[in-house]
Amino acid sequence: MRFMMMMIPDVYRRPVSADFVPPADAMEKMGKFNEELRKAGVLLALDGLHPPEKAVRLTFPATGKPVVTDGPFAEAKEAVGGYWLLQVKSREEAIEWARRCPAEPGDVLEIRKIFEPEDFGPAVAQQERELMEKIGKTK
Repeated sequence: MRFMMMMIPDVYRRPVSADFVPPADAMEKMGKFNEELRKAGVLLALDGLHPPEKAVRLTFPATGKPVVTDGPFAEAKEAVGGYWLLQVKSREEAIEWARRCPAEPGDVLEIRKIFEPEDFGPAVAQQERELMEKIGKTK
């Protein structure tokens, strides 16, 4: 089973400068956690994301062209600051890994199971396999 674990950092709930980067000590702690995930063989991918001040959104109205809005977004209460893509045996295992994350007070981790092509039937699964072969990736 694959799960996406998303970090919603408390610091992104307030305006930050567009050149914001997490403190070095926090990055060191997170690096150790990431290495644990790698050594356990459950880490498929991970990335940190720039703050909402550098984001852009496209809103698709019922009619007309998509509307582009630069961040930050006043209505955003939760902004994803980074993610991990894990392959584990169960939801419970994903939760156990999340408990070990060196998150700061107020941070939130959201864990969501990823749809597998087979969830949509054999035709979609075959189409997904063919696409992955074309881009040089396998699942």
